[in-house]
Amino acid sequence: MKRLCLITASLALLAGCHGEPTDASSAAHTPTPHVFTAPPLGLSIAIPADMTLRRDFDRSYLDAAAWQAFAGGKGQGHPLAALMLKGSDRITAAELRISERGDADALAHCEDTPASAEPGSIASQALGGVSFQRFRAGDAAMSHYLQVEGYRAVRNDRCVAIDLLVYGTRPEVYAPPRTPPFS
Repeated sequence: MKRLCLITASLALLAGCHGEPTDASSAAHTPTPHVFTAPPLGLSIAIPADMTLRRDFDRSYLDAAAWQAFAGGKGQGHPLAALMLKGSDRITAAELRISERGDADALAHCEDTPASAEPGSIASQALGGVSFQRFRAGDAAMSHYLQVEGYRAVRNDRCVAIDLLVYGTRPEVYAPPRTPPFS
């Protein structure tokens, strides 16, 4: 399946990551409905018109609503936002997830990459002046698939996870085969 333009477009979205965390006085600012902000993390992302803001991660067969992609049994973090690409369905869905976790284990292993990371995809990448550890990985089982481009960084004593996910069910397993909402 072709990789979505979502990954490239998301880098522009993440440009709202500020180099310095905002102070407590910014938390009183009420964001516009088309902007997601997490003032304690110094994070602000404009929500594109073709995406919908959700606050939960309970949609994909393979990620089990984990606080970050490939978290497995590594504790519970806090989902902050999921920007769902409009038109996403059970056949193909795309979203950008943002979450955080602040315990000692999360901070110690924040920039660890999953064993399934693609060779050559692990690199440091600056987003809005903040250095993140980036990786690409995937999973597949029982005709379901998951493709992830993940970003990890410690910000203000929190492990921040930003995951760009494309997931769904192979359309050819249906009779008749289904048509994905996008490629």
